[in-house]
Amino acid sequence: MAKQFNVPPVVFPSAGNPSSSVPQQRRPPTAPFQPQRSPNPLPFLSFDVNSAAASTSFSSAPHFPSTTVAGAAGFDDEPPLLEELGINTKQIYQKTLSILNPIRVNHHLHEDADLSGPFLFLIAFGLFQLLAGKLHFGIILGWMTMASMFLYVIFNMLAGRNGNLDMYKCLSLLGYCMLPIVMLSALSLFVPRGGYVIMALTGVLVIWATRVCTRLVVELANCGDEHTRLIEYACFLIYMLFSMLVVF
Repeated sequence: MAKQFNVPPVVFPSAGNPSSSVPQQRRPPTAPFQPQRSPNPLPFLSFDVNSAAASTSFSSAPHFPSTTVAGAAGFDDEPPLLEELGINTKQIYQKTLSILNPIRVNHHLHEDADLSGPFLFLIAFGLFQLLAGKLHFGIILGWMTMASMFLYVIFNMLAGRNGNLDMYKCLSLLGYCMLPIVMLSALSLFVPRGGYVIMALTGVLVIWATRVCTRLVVELANCGDEHTRLIEYACFLIYMLFSMLVVF
């Protein structure tokens, strides 16, 4: 048996009966959601053009305190560059003049050892050799170092505990006494090689350098005259070795 349901009737408003129609209110259409946009996509790069132009105008130029007078006074108080580097040109000149006199050597000038003068003499020696077509800069510096060590060891073995000649002073004395060998290198540019003239010049200048260096070592080391001949022989070997670079 089928079950019956009571469905209420549906009444539709008629267009001709306005009284029976129910007024309907329309809602205004809402716009879709849109995120708020800033005028500049990168706000941290935004700036005001007017304020930037005003800040860079010439009328508002920054003012710095004047340091001209203070800077000039500071430069006047500073010592010369050579003095700061420990290079005493007057002392080098006086030591050079003392080497030029092999008869009377002023050893008091060489009590303050330095390497500025010896380095200049070695560079001059290398330049004269370069003019002769020989590249001996490394050989000259290496031989001078080995010669200083040789003289240092020989002297301290002879003097024992009384020896007071250090390595630095050995370099200074041997370097300053290289002046006759530098003169030999300069004269060899104008003298024929392999002749008697260059051999005679070599003998005279080597004896000159040997005598001066021996006298300076004996006087400055305070070892007396008992080891003079042995020191003289060591100095003769050193300067003869350097003279062979010039002759051959």
